Amino acid sequence: MSTTSSLPFSGRWRDRFHRRDLAAFQRVAERHWPGADAVLPRLSRSANHGLLWFGAAAGMAALGSSARSRRAALRGIASLAVASAAINTVGKGAVRRERPIVDLVPAMRQLKRQPFTTSFPSGHAASAAAFATGVALESKGWGAVVAPVAAAVAASRVYTGVHYPSDVLAGAALGIGAAFALRGVVPTRGQLPAPGRPPAEAPALPAGQDLVVVVNRESGSATAAAAVIRDALPLAETVECAPADLSGCLEEAARQGRALGVCGGDGTVNMAAAVAATHGLPLAVFPGGTLNHFAYDLGIENVHDTAAALTSGDAVRVDLGRFRPGPQGPGGAHGYFLNAFSLGVYPELVRTREQWAPRIGGWPAGVLAAFEALRGSRPLAAELQGRRRPLWLLFVGNGLFQRVGPAPGRRHNLADGLLDVRVVHGGRTPGLRLLAAAVAGPLSRSPVHAAVRRRRVRLAGLTPGTPYAYDGEVAHSGTELLIDKLPEALTVYCPMPV
Repeated sequence: MSTTSSLPFSGRWRDRFHRRDLAAFQRVAERHWPGADAVLPRLSRSANHGLLWFGAAAGMAALGSSARSRRAALRGIASLAVASAAINTVGKGAVRRERPIVDLVPAMRQLKRQPFTTSFPSGHAASAAAFATGVALESKGWGAVVAPVAAAVAASRVYTGVHYPSDVLAGAALGIGAAFALRGVVPTRGQLPAPGRPPAEAPALPAGQDLVVVVNRESGSATAAAAVIRDALPLAETVECAPADLSGCLEEAARQGRALGVCGGDGTVNMAAAVAATHGLPLAVFPGGTLNHFAYDLGIENVHDTAAALTSGDAVRVDLGRFRPGPQGPGGAHGYFLNAFSLGVYPELVRTREQWAPRIGGWPAGVLAAFEALRGSRPLAAELQGRRRPLWLLFVGNGLFQRVGPAPGRRHNLADGLLDVRVVHGGRTPGLRLLAAAVAGPLSRSPVHAAVRRRRVRLAGLTPGTPYAYDGEVAHSGTELLIDKLPEALTVYCPMPV
């Protein structure tokens, strides 16, 4: 009787599996792939510690022209982190398999530094599959770009002799599972329910006929977007303006067209919304700023989304936030906001971010601004709803923001008639208080923070000149402020959910 046949069934199965796995490994080792000797070992080394994928994510975020690219990059990295945690805490310790005999592989393929951990499963394959799957769940286009690189990294682990084929397959399966597990906890944009969108009547303007688009030439990517607008809507009139001329350009455009178009960031869109609401015109928003919160909450991620809505005449009604007195003071008009109004540390954060963003980029500037704002600020003294107490932050959102945080990022309903009010009370350690508010999220109360929904907010006892921020713009208050909203006051072209 052979040694193999004397083993129990499970032992015979493992022995047969290992022999087939080894045979597959040897076939790869013996086969010469033209050009692979110069590429795959280097690619395998570049993926050590996830460096290749961090670089890929940075490139996607920098080169991508929409929030979808940034979401894809972030989800790819988050999926990689989940897969790496699973590999390091469970995977490597569950099956202590020795690595293949590297001498079976030609010397020119071998890695200079051989890994010392156990062989099963492949961490490189898990990371590659997790990153590619996470990216693809948010953006099929970027997923198609990343997938061949991920497959090459996985194949390189067998080609360089550090893993058996089954190690790579198991690692890839674990990575894919990690990406889908993360999606179950943190849904992709496509999984989230469509925002509340009361339909509105608006004229269909195929090819942009009778549309005047005002472009803020100094806003984010607006200049590049303007060229795309001209190609997508050849009959529209496109006017590029300097920031100082925007108000006059918007008023002139409102008198000329059947709809008002705007391309720029949230501050530019804010100005256009006020003009459109005053003239009773539908607004066509083309994202061209750094953040584009309002456009993205409507489901508008690029010029073509708006162009499609204009062609079909699809539009919705949205609420318009209002504060009195406005930026011009007691004798001026009301101020309006589409996204949020805030006092406390946030206006200083906005000011510092805008100062540094052109030099180092939006996200790094935001981190620097948060550090500077918390380091040098004192609590704001104000009377809120008749009660006087120090505040680190007052955030008033135009509609309920679903993501957690004192100044969170997305709304499902843009016409709910309510304000999302979040307060971080004064006291020591403002950073910890802001973090506690971020963890608690919407609709919560504690001695440190509160998150409630209101129809109006009254502030009194302010120090004249107190800075406040609205849709990324900064102005200064008098002694009192009243914040409320105009329900469904604005009509906006918007692609309808499929």
